[in-house]
Order: sequence, then structure tokens, then C-alpha cells
Amino acid sequence: MNYQKMADVYEKLEGTTKKLEKRDILSDFYRSSDELNRVVLLSMGIVSTSLELGIAREMMKRVIMRSTGCSEKELTKKFRETGDLGSTAEFFVKNKGQRTLTKKNLTVAKVFENLVKLPEVKGSGSQEKKIALIAELLHSAEPKEARYIVRTVLGEMRIGVAAGIVRDAISKAFEKEPKEVEHAFDITGNYGTVAVMAKSGNLKTEIVIGRPIRVMLADRSPNLEAALKEFESPALETKYDGFRMAIHKQGGMIKLFSRRLDDVTNQFPEIARWARNLKCSECIVEGEVLALSRHGPLPFQQLSRRIQRKYDIEKMVKEIPVQINLFDIIYLDGKSLMKKTLRERWNKLKSVLEEAENLRLADHIETKDIEKANEFYTKSLKLGQEGVIVKNLDAVYQPGKRVGYWLKVKPIMEPLDLVIIGATWGEGHRARWLGSLLLAARSGSHFLPTGMMGSGLTEEQLEEVTKKLKKLITEEHGRNVKVKPKIVVEVAYEEIQKSPKYPSGYALRFPRLIRFREKEKNPEDADTVKTIEKLYKQQRGRGK
Repeated sequence: MNYQKMADVYEKLEGTTKKLEKRDILSDFYRSSDELNRVVLLSMGIVSTSLELGIAREMMKRVIMRSTGCSEKELTKKFRETGDLGSTAEFFVKNKGQRTLTKKNLTVAKVFENLVKLPEVKGSGSQEKKIALIAELLHSAEPKEARYIVRTVLGEMRIGVAAGIVRDAISKAFEKEPKEVEHAFDITGNYGTVAVMAKSGNLKTEIVIGRPIRVMLADRSPNLEAALKEFESPALETKYDGFRMAIHKQGGMIKLFSRRLDDVTNQFPEIARWARNLKCSECIVEGEVLALSRHGPLPFQQLSRRIQRKYDIEKMVKEIPVQINLFDIIYLDGKSLMKKTLRERWNKLKSVLEEAENLRLADHIETKDIEKANEFYTKSLKLGQEGVIVKNLDAVYQPGKRVGYWLKVKPIMEPLDLVIIGATWGEGHRARWLGSLLLAARSGSHFLPTGMMGSGLTEEQLEEVTKKLKKLITEEHGRNVKVKPKIVVEVAYEEIQKSPKYPSGYALRFPRLIRFREKEKNPEDADTVKTIEKLYKQQRGRGK
């Protein structure tokens, strides 16, 4: 398939804000496509559910200059006019002169092939190799194609296609129920794969060891007493300040996956070794990884160094030892346990685990007694953990969902996971740093501002946030910048207030940074405006 057809679809999607129209555009395109897996992923602006292409804006400028022959001065001027490197590339491709005889029509397969290679390019000369892969595409691209190639690489599609629209488009194209489509996605983690299955008429999904599954998610509860009242048979588990991990075992093969479905086996070789001692032929178990010191658990920021590290792994194993606390099992020796109750799953988990110091069961009690529950909760906090999760022992496992079967209880006020969408360059001795961060919550596929976070950031934090945000800047207006919504931060605050100043309708009073969470959470995992509204009503009894 020529990539021109893909670009035409992008343009149609960009031309409407109506979700049903976007769904219909995609369903027609999917129905007629002979490269379904690729076009579904590309329609979401990705080539993989777990790969980051890793191309910054400055590198893309070099690609455009090399491909079109424009100067840096010309590119900078045009970029200031458009505010979009995709449209900038389109302009220079259109004006670079006559099409050469050797120029070939771009295909979807070629675009996909080159983009998939980008994360694999490492080591000496990797930047030049990445530039060459993208430049090859732009050399063959028509102007409109160039616009969307650049946007895809940068992750700035601007076409308003969220996962829900893709789900509904697959459903309509192949006459399947949206719930069926979404369930298949929960098990496979890939809408391209799901579309191919739907087209074949068979959406029956089976767990495959080594293929990550979307994890079950916890909802929020205002306090411990309210959480206990929700369930006839509650269990409480410590909510660790760690990193969620799924362990897949098949004989001697071990794969470790993050909540985001990233393969982190190489980063945690000791956990892979410990997992071989699980007493089963095949299983998928879940747990929370903690960083440890001689004095007890370390904060998540220390653990994040392990998650990010690609090299000198054994050195990091010694510097930052870990412990994994297992709390669920969803597959055992050829059988899915998702339809089993938590009580049954917990007993199965105990049967396959011979506990050791660093591979153990999560702290867990089963009680409806508020005094015993509060004692457990207080103990968890004293150990430096985040709180507890109250779970329904009679509930099944729902992958990828917040269905109220698990309830988080943490000290009030509940921290929020928000996305940075803007910032301001500092003044005086802080002029080299970005501060006054504009925070936003999710609303559908959009991010709505809900306050500024500036005071309280240390110079070390300012240095870190500037390094993260500089490569994500999309627009600059004086000292103010807009950034691609990529960085998720956990934010504490004193109170939620109603505010006409911000599009979300709410503002956080005295927000302060707890930690960066982009390595464990995507922007799509950030808290919603509805969550903020719910917490606003809960505080000070407003929900009564």
C-alpha cells in the first residue's frame, strides 16, 4: 500500500473534531486495508506499543535540512511561523525542486520498516544512522507524506485519535462488540493484532507466556473505613513505593514486564534467577519491586535508576539491591486464573512460592475489623510505604481495568499523577532552567491545565526537569514554552479548589513534586479531571 493513502487518512482525521467521524474514517480504512496490523498502529501514531523511537526535535531539524537542502536559518524562521516541524518539513519538501528520477513511491511497509529500526540503533555513530533512516523516507516523500512522517517520529500527530476511537473503529469495521475488541486488547496489548483477529472473525484470545498482558488497576477510596465497607470479604495488602512487575515463566525461560508492557528482563537479572525457583512449569505472577538498603526500603527514585539502566547491569545489581513482593497469579500450568476469585488466586500463589528474603509474598491480612485494618495500615506507613490496597477476595481479575475491586488508601490528600504541558524559563541565576510547570489532567484524549507548580523545586530538580523538557518543547513564546505531554509527575498538594482560571475548572493549592513517573506511567495513565472532581467533593465532606 502506498503511504499516500495513509497520509490522506491522517488529513481527514485532522480535519474533524467529531469522534464518530474519526471512527468512521478509520473503520472504512481498516476494512479496505491489506496491511492491517501496520496501518492500525500507524493510525495511532506508533509502530509499537512498547518502543520509544527516541528522536528529539533537534535531531529532526538536522534530518529536514539534510533531506531538503534548507538552511538552519530558513528552517528556524519557518518553524516559528508554523509551530510544527511536520508542517515545516512539508513546506521545504514542496519547495525543494524537481522530483528526481530515482525517487520511489513510499509504501506503508517501507515507512514502518525504517521507523521500527530506530530504537534498535545504538552505539558509535548511532545518531547518524538514525538520521539516515528518517532522511531516506523524507527524500522519497511527497509534501503531505513528509508532514506525517515527521509527526509520527516525534510523537506529535495532532489527529485526535485515542485508543477508544481505534477500538470502536475495529468494532465497526469487522462487526464485533467494542467489549470483545477491548478484551482482546487487554490480553494481547496490541490493537494491530486485535484488528487482524477481528477481520478473521475470531477474537478468542489466549494468554501466551512471554506476551505482556495489561494489568488490573486499583481505584481510589477516601479512607480505610469506606474501603472496608465496600466488600463483604476484604483483604489488605501493603501499597509499596515501588515498581509493578509481571513475571512470565515457561520452563527455564523467564520474561519480566513492566506495567507499561516494557520488557525489563535485562535490567533485573537477579529477579529472573529467583523466578526459576517458582514451583510450576508455566505461570504468570505479579508483584511490586522495591529497592533496598541495609536500613530498609529505598524511595522509588533509587529504583528508577535500575529501570532506566541499559548498561553495567551487574554493577547496578550490587549498588541497588531489590526485593519483589508477589500479590497475584493469573496463569498456572496451561490454565488462565483470571476468572478465579482473588481468594483462590492468592492460595494458588502461595502454593507455587517458596518464600525467600528477596522473593516473598506481599504483606497481606484478611479482615473486616477496622482496628486490625488500621493497625496494618499504620504499620505500612511506618515502614515508609505509600499505604494499603483493600481488595475484594470474591472478585475476579479484570485486565486493564479500574472496576472497583481494588481500592487504594493513602494519607489525605491523595497525590495525583499529572502531565507537564508547559513551563517558563527562570530569571536571574535560574535563567538556564525551566520552572513554573503547567500541570494537566486527562479529559478524553486531551490534557486540561489544573495549576502551576513552581515554588519548592530544588535546583537539582530544576536541572532534572529542564533536561527532560528541553527536547519536548513544541512552541516558545517569550519565556513561556509548550511541551509535548510526555512527562508524568506525582504531585502532592494542600487542597483542590474550584478555579475559572484553568480549563479543567480546578486548581491545586500549593502543589509540590513528589517524583517523576514517566518511566512507569504513560500520559494515558495520568489522573483525569473526573478524578480531581471526585477528590474535590470528598475533601472536607463536600461529597456528603
